[in-house]
Amino acid sequence: MNNNTFVGIDIGTSSAKLLLMDENGAVLDTESRSYAISYPASGWSEQNPEDWFDAIIDGLHSLLSKHKKEDVRAISFAGQMHSLVTLDDNDGVIRPAILWNDLRTTEETNFLNYEIGEATLVQETGNIAFAGFTAPKLLWMKKHEPDLFSKIDKIMLPKDYIAYRFTGEHSTDLSDASGTLLFDVEKQKWSNEMLRIVGISEEKMPRVHKGSDVIATLRSDLAEELGLSQDVLVTAGAGDNAAAAVGTGTILPGRATVSLGTSGTIFVSTGQYLPLQNHAVHQFCHTDGSYHLMGCMLSAAAANEWWLENILERDYGLDEYSRSDADKHDVYFLPYLSGERSPHNDEEIRGAFVGLSMETSAAEMSKAVLEGVSFGLRDSVEIIRDLGFSLQDFGATGGGAKSFSWLQLLSDVFSARVYTMEHEEGPGYGAAILAAVGAGVWDSVSDASTSLTRIKDVIEPDEKQSSYFNEKYKRFRELYPLLKEFYPDKH
Repeated sequence: MNNNTFVGIDIGTSSAKLLLMDENGAVLDTESRSYAISYPASGWSEQNPEDWFDAIIDGLHSLLSKHKKEDVRAISFAGQMHSLVTLDDNDGVIRPAILWNDLRTTEETNFLNYEIGEATLVQETGNIAFAGFTAPKLLWMKKHEPDLFSKIDKIMLPKDYIAYRFTGEHSTDLSDASGTLLFDVEKQKWSNEMLRIVGISEEKMPRVHKGSDVIATLRSDLAEELGLSQDVLVTAGAGDNAAAAVGTGTILPGRATVSLGTSGTIFVSTGQYLPLQNHAVHQFCHTDGSYHLMGCMLSAAAANEWWLENILERDYGLDEYSRSDADKHDVYFLPYLSGERSPHNDEEIRGAFVGLSMETSAAEMSKAVLEGVSFGLRDSVEIIRDLGFSLQDFGATGGGAKSFSWLQLLSDVFSARVYTMEHEEGPGYGAAILAAVGAGVWDSVSDASTSLTRIKDVIEPDEKQSSYFNEKYKRFRELYPLLKEFYPDKH
């Protein structure tokens, strides 16, 4: 009997999640380890890459202690995208990682979009500049930390730094490379022009792989520390959204995923590169070499957490207030607590409640928070539908997907079915699948993903509720242009 097992590791924004999967796709065990985020200045967001590594090693010791270590065949990774990790010529970390949700690069983002120009960016990368991307971070570092910038010998992304610590190889995958704004998504290679603009040579960039490609075996000293064979394979892995897509079966063209994590994303597999007119959503490589579209909003479950913890100062679940009688109300919430990416690309905008009255209840405001996030996600859904994708089914992943009430709300707002997976650990599960493909258990990521991912529950939209939310969404869309006038013009 074959007892091969595979480890998937997800380097998230607030924690690392680890899981052990067998060849049949069964999740045998999971572990999670949290770490801190530092905020050195207003709008800044940083982490120490060593904290990721320490958390993962601690989690692995615990995970592997309960199972046969000799059965582990391969390891792979998912990770927060765009965050900048810089290494010197001794592979030491030069400065704390600048995270995907850091807002310090307004000037650099505007420089790329308005001076370099969107036409050049789209020609070179397939995308326009967003503040979260890696290229603006490098320009910021070049201007504000020139001494540190001059020491850069390698540019890495979070999961790739961990892969380096596991193997000694400087690698990345197609999906994570796509989110740097340094990568030609159509031609699937680093853009010489974008590297020239930021002042980085191609030698400083990691080698690009498909997510299931084996980059090396486990480093001998780490194998000894963990009690694993030195023959354990390590594959390149994927950015968290691409890995979550693998973990929810979102590989074939037209398949879609909605993620309700700290941020919120709409992820749609397209199969091929598309000539887009609207770049409010991103066009990236999927980790298997195909393509996908992605709309990302900065505050999804994070907006709900802010409302619960900072404002209500209550620690209760989503379903408690979602089942309230505040189903229909006139309160709107604009979920721009940290600015917004898709579709507005506006790091200066901030959130707001609209429509409050003396009769407004906490339950109505709570409901409005979830509606506002759902409407924000629908913005991306509508852009992708306009490209010819019907989007009638969405796999759900992320912490918010554990709330049936929120998923029902999304189903009603999207006028689409929303389904949950038998295994909820989207990015980590996708990473484990990539490890299994790399080990030769499956012929392709597509075969493995479609065979191993299984639907648990399907939520159907309520026709009356969908009609109500269609009208409310129209009003919601009128609010951003009004709110934008309240803040300084970013152009």
